[in-house]
Amino acid sequence: MVLHEVSTDKQRTIITPISRNRSSWLYFTCKRWMDVVLAAAFLMLLSPLMLLIAIAIKLDTHGPIIFVQERVGARRRGRGERTIWEPQNFRFYKFRSMFQDADQSLHQSYIAAWVEGRVEALAEPGAKFKLHNDPRVTRVGRLLRKTSLDELPQLINVIKGEMSLVGPRPVPTYEVAQYQASHYERLASLPGITGLWQGKGRCQVSFEDMISMDIEYVRSQSLWLDIKLLGLTIPAVLSGRGAD
Repeated sequence: MVLHEVSTDKQRTIITPISRNRSSWLYFTCKRWMDVVLAAAFLMLLSPLMLLIAIAIKLDTHGPIIFVQERVGARRRGRGERTIWEPQNFRFYKFRSMFQDADQSLHQSYIAAWVEGRVEALAEPGAKFKLHNDPRVTRVGRLLRKTSLDELPQLINVIKGEMSLVGPRPVPTYEVAQYQASHYERLASLPGITGLWQGKGRCQVSFEDMISMDIEYVRSQSLWLDIKLLGLTIPAVLSGRGAD
């Protein structure tokens, strides 16, 4: 198991996993190559579908095709025998599934309740992470969310090196603002399009369970685990389990 040290000051939080050895360098190198090759291949293969989605969004409602939001990820820096993960914000891409200029305060309030374990009072069972029957979501947006097709533009984030195919979910800044010190360990990895909680829980787990799954991934990540989680994600998406 990889140990972690967390130090916090007024300006930033540094997450420092103790390096396992040279195998860590090899893993991160192979992971990056896998991300770039697969993301580029997916973008080429899915470009006709993405064009159709873009047309559907424009015909359905007024507004941009791509939704851009500031999310919190991390960048890896080597320092001697340690690998330092430094949280950083980046521009996160999704197909727009909500009406233009939708009120973000609704989701911010929901996230605060989810972190505090009060979600059951705000949503129906089976939709713990995402708002159920969110009035801000468009007709096309509901289909995109149900099939997870709204996530496809994140392949661009992967190509840019801001995300990986597999890793903890990239979170909005207002969610990180709710974190306690022990929660920051989940940021000791590149954020991913899919991960342990998406493959196993997919929006049907509590906040603490999500944190535990992400930390489990951070401590045991390997190329084989990444491939396994990519495989688990496919049936989860096709079944629509936990999606909204």
